[in-house]
Amino acid sequence: MSVAVVLIVVLLVSSALAAFFILSSGNKKPPQTQALVACVGDSITQSTAYPYDLWMLLGTTHYVVENFGAGSTTVSLESQTPYMNTTVFQNALASEPNIVIIMLGTNDAQPSLLRYNASFVSDYVKLVDAFSALKSNPKIWLVFPPPIFSNQSGRLDPGYFNDSIIPGIRQVANETGLPTINVYSALANYSGDFPDGEHPNDAAAQIIANTVYSAIT
Repeated sequence: MSVAVVLIVVLLVSSALAAFFILSSGNKKPPQTQALVACVGDSITQSTAYPYDLWMLLGTTHYVVENFGAGSTTVSLESQTPYMNTTVFQNALASEPNIVIIMLGTNDAQPSLLRYNASFVSDYVKLVDAFSALKSNPKIWLVFPPPIFSNQSGRLDPGYFNDSIIPGIRQVANETGLPTINVYSALANYSGDFPDGEHPNDAAAQIIANTVYSAIT
């Protein structure tokens, strides 16, 4: 075999090996460099700009913030719309988040759920346990939701919310040893930013984002 032929064979083999390694490396999943933040909640999460505002505060370089809000949902497993019975909840778990922000409890202030008040804490702990069991071992924060300023919808009881739901969330934090974020206090003097007495406008959503950002960073 001539020297020229040998050189050609060597070049062909080298090219084939190079192509193989390029294709192989291209099929590998790049290392995860961004922390995934899961915003769990009801319509105050789903239908406001708070998760997006939080993302902008954290920055898109090192964080991805996903909205896992589901309107009208409750912590209580006895209601017609428990958060844990939703596809959104399953999607939140499947995302394997690094950080979980849970802001639920507003819809649990329905008078019809008063008789299930005793199970609110245990149901909330079940929700927390589901996220705690994830392989991603996320950091979890419990949020005291914004105040209910009025009962315009006729379906929520502000007094029940203040006297039972907020203390219930505090009890969950004590039992699980998880940190809390006090959005309730941050928005206590902003009733004008809740047009229907229950849902925040864009200005109040920004305050929620600011409060969460300050807590988790």
